[in-house]
Amino acid sequence: MMFFLQMSGFPGAGKSTLAKQIAKLTGAVIVDHDVVKSALLNSLNDNSIDHQMAGKVSYDIDWSLVDFYLSQEQSVILDSPCFYTEMVEKGVRLSEKHKVEYKYIECYLNDSKEIKFRLANRERMVSQIENIASEEAFNEWVNNSKKPVGHECLRVDSSMPIENYIDDVLNYLMTKSNS
Repeated sequence: MMFFLQMSGFPGAGKSTLAKQIAKLTGAVIVDHDVVKSALLNSLNDNSIDHQMAGKVSYDIDWSLVDFYLSQEQSVILDSPCFYTEMVEKGVRLSEKHKVEYKYIECYLNDSKEIKFRLANRERMVSQIENIASEEAFNEWVNNSKKPVGHECLRVDSSMPIENYIDDVLNYLMTKSNS
């Protein structure tokens, strides 16, 4: 069964780790927003475009790649924090356009100390944050993530080892929705 999976979660919550494991097990293609945005910033020497514009251009590229891979009958994972309702709506529209299952997984980690540890200990791309701006901003994001209306979502506790929830993830991805 083909699917389009939209990942969600605060930076450092484990989206990329989970996306890689899903891709390995299902053959899905990953479109990683940080790879696209970092490549853009690096090619422009990180100073000829502001980060907000780079983000917009990068998302346009992301969506073009998602559309292309879905048109090639590939399952696709969009690895991006999913900050905006418009992103969810666009994901749903592309799934409908290509007649594939729309799926949404939130990597939930409501532990700012663990997030700070992960952010400090990962190999950081130029587009990725180094630290949490503030506890308030962190709590706002964690407690108000954007979710699709009318679609079943899966929230995983990404403080746990991936082995604890990968079977639930695969079952969710392979279950046909009723929407």
